[in-house]
Amino acid sequence: MQTGSVTSLIEDRPAWLVPAAVSVFSAAMLGGAFAFQYLGGLAPCVLCLYQRWPHAAAILLGLLALVLASRNATASRWLTVLGGLALLTSAGIGLFHVGVEQLWWEGTAECGATGTPDSLEALKQQLMAQPIVRCTDIAWEMFGISMAGYNFLLSAAAGLLAVALSIGGRR
Repeated sequence: MQTGSVTSLIEDRPAWLVPAAVSVFSAAMLGGAFAFQYLGGLAPCVLCLYQRWPHAAAILLGLLALVLASRNATASRWLTVLGGLALLTSAGIGLFHVGVEQLWWEGTAECGATGTPDSLEALKQQLMAQPIVRCTDIAWEMFGISMAGYNFLLSAAAGLLAVALSIGGRR
C-alpha cells in the first residue's frame, strides 16, 4: 500500500474522526433546518419535524462515541454505527416525505386529509384538524430537489459512510 493513498488515509484516521463527523454533520443539518424555519420563515410540516429527531439522536450518539473513543474503542465504534443508522433513519423518512410531496403515496394522518368526508360535519372536522403546513407542499427547492430530497441524499450518504467506516474501518 502506498503512503498517502486514500486507503491509507482511511485506515490511519484518528479514532475520534468518524464520531465527530457524525455529530458535526447532524448538527449542520439541524442548524440548516432551524435556519430555514426561524430565519427564512418556512414552517415545517410534521414529516419535516420527524426527520429532525434522528439527527438529534445522531448528535448524541456521536458525542458519546467521541467521549469513549480513547477509553473503549469497541463501544465507540458501535455507538458510531448507531449514529450512522440514525442518519439512515432520517434519510428514510426524507425519502418517504419526497414520495408524499410527489404524490407517489399518501402521507401519515398528521399530514392532512387522507379520505373523503361523507357529511358537512365530517368535512368541517377534517378542515379544523388540518395541519398548518401540509406535507405535500414543497416550501423550498433547488435544482428540482426539495429539502426532504436533500435530507435523503445527504443523510443516506453520510449514514452509509459512517456505518462502513465504523464496521470495516480500523483493525
